[in-house]
Amino acid sequence: MEFRIADTFTDSLGRLTGDEQKAAKMAAFDLQLNPTHPSMSFHKLDKAKDKNFWSIRVTSDIRLIVHRNDTSLLLCYVAHHDDAYHWAERRRMETHPKTGAAQLVEIRERVQEITVPKYVEEEQVRPKRKALPNISEGTLLNYGVPEEWLSEVLNASEDDLLEIAGHLPAEAAEALLNLATGIRPPLPEPVAPGTNPFEHPDAMRRFRVMKNSEELALALDYPWERWAVFLHPEQRKLVEKKYNGPARASGTAGTGKTIVAIHRAAYLARTHRDARVLLTTFSVPLANALHTKLRLLLTNEPRLGERIEVYSMDAIGRRLYELNIGKLKIATKAQIAELLRQASKDAEEHKFSLRFLTTEWEQVVDGWQLDSWEEYRDVNRLGRKSRLREEQRKLLWTIFEAVRAGLREQRVITAAGMFNVLARHYANGAAPPFDFAVVDEAQDISIAQIRFLASMAGGKPNGLFFAGDLGQRIFQQPFSWKAAGADVRGRATTLKINYRTSHQIRTQADRLLDAQIADVDGNEESRKDAVSLFNGPKPDIKMYASHERESEGVAEWLRQLAKAGLQPHEIALFVRSAEQIDRATKAAELAGIKYRVLDEHVEVAPGVLPVCTMHLAKGLEFRAVGVMACDDEVIPFQERIEAVADESDLEDVYSTERHLLYVACTRARDHLFVTSTEPASEFLEDMAALPN
Repeated sequence: MEFRIADTFTDSLGRLTGDEQKAAKMAAFDLQLNPTHPSMSFHKLDKAKDKNFWSIRVTSDIRLIVHRNDTSLLLCYVAHHDDAYHWAERRRMETHPKTGAAQLVEIRERVQEITVPKYVEEEQVRPKRKALPNISEGTLLNYGVPEEWLSEVLNASEDDLLEIAGHLPAEAAEALLNLATGIRPPLPEPVAPGTNPFEHPDAMRRFRVMKNSEELALALDYPWERWAVFLHPEQRKLVEKKYNGPARASGTAGTGKTIVAIHRAAYLARTHRDARVLLTTFSVPLANALHTKLRLLLTNEPRLGERIEVYSMDAIGRRLYELNIGKLKIATKAQIAELLRQASKDAEEHKFSLRFLTTEWEQVVDGWQLDSWEEYRDVNRLGRKSRLREEQRKLLWTIFEAVRAGLREQRVITAAGMFNVLARHYANGAAPPFDFAVVDEAQDISIAQIRFLASMAGGKPNGLFFAGDLGQRIFQQPFSWKAAGADVRGRATTLKINYRTSHQIRTQADRLLDAQIADVDGNEESRKDAVSLFNGPKPDIKMYASHERESEGVAEWLRQLAKAGLQPHEIALFVRSAEQIDRATKAAELAGIKYRVLDEHVEVAPGVLPVCTMHLAKGLEFRAVGVMACDDEVIPFQERIEAVADESDLEDVYSTERHLLYVACTRARDHLFVTSTEPASEFLEDMAALPN
């Protein structure tokens, strides 16, 4: 008998308390080891229309719902007694008549008997247009819509479609949301007659065979990581596509870019048996998260993981430099600041501020690794909006040349210099250590890092693959990827379906950004067609009279989440910078919840509420997120505004500060609480109107 687990089970497991989860997991292990043992206490659900649904007693109130026949046992759901029974009574297992895929179908007439929470705000009364006016029944069947839902889908208005989609099998819901936005997704892959319905590609995303207790343990311990196993067909197209040059997958937060990157790395290693693959990102915590997800994906292919190396960009740069070039000593920010200060003082009289000199050094001279006056004179200063006359550049070059000399004298090198040396090393014919490179959160890697990657793999088919979102750029100035050696024009794709964030959170967070974002090379990313797969409560945005009142308000929110069954590690509190951390920790203390302040070396731990700055929120995801201290002069950060070298640079400061708040808000799946004290940040007015 095959033992399977459904993604609906891992979803429901995550909604239980910690003790309830432990009991449910033990019952699942016992069931897998000996499904016929008398202690399993199978109870047939007489009210269920599908007579293969059974319940198993876990505790006095917790029940497992399983679907059992002669050849298969499927873990479907776990919840408190009444909830579990009602869930089973509203569903049945079917084989779709057109696609041949196994589906858990919600029974339409039972849906009409229950009250479905409707979170979408009521709008002014207006004539309702059909969401899919030109789509036929046959087309809907081809996309996996269950027969009994055809009428509702065909007659659904634009307002109703999202709610209806929430009751359909996920592959059908995703197809409908694509169709509603004018996208014709590829039809499900045909399968041979007589194929096991669970082996259809759509079904394999929802139901997974558990071959042993180790696989089951991984599936139960990582319910939020199931994306590493279940891949959407649109994502799979990107994963398996052949590219004749560097390629990029983009999309709003929650569209699965990281999962695409991980699967791409595995696919390249699987299809090129002697190849070595680099999977990388810009920070150590994100690299650690990639490594964890890759390990989960490769549970059944551990040897494949031996040819995929996961590093942060700086870590792989240091390693390769020391292996191929020699001893490495990176200049500190303090060293560079002192060299700039002294060189500025020694230069002839000028009006350039130390802040301007620092940004010009970081973004132009060191960023592009300019070696001569001629290079600086002729460089296109993309991202630097202040124009410089030639005599001004001459004066500036004397300052920067003095800094370069100081670095040589101290026998140190910048991080950009390290990557520049490595780029020359591989461009000059040295054997590259990797055949392919896959880069996650690519919007925040630097000019020198892209040059280094391009020198290793940029000239090969499929050599470079980037995943990122321009709307989440928080560390780098805009620059031309084409000029840096990674031209993705014609090979850039935007993912549209959001799997992580509710419709309400996504739409409210999207108000922080432009509907269309373009990079320096003209590649455009549109956010206006993005769709979420589920509804949720509207984000709550509140302004308080004092820090104390804010902490009390957030503490009450935390207590309510705990009552609803959320675990501390499923919630996070973010603030703009270290100066506001105390406001978040105070809220956790008032709520009586154990917390931990995260830094680059401390990761999220079970049973502990993570508290950190917005910069460290990248790559994380939670069921509920509180974004605190969004005050005026906190975000956008007043110090950054005051340090702007000239007024024209303000645009990029405001842009990256907006991106930062967007990143923080979109870490939330179901619940988002954004707070401030009076006066609030102007950004909150964009997200939602605040009370007077």
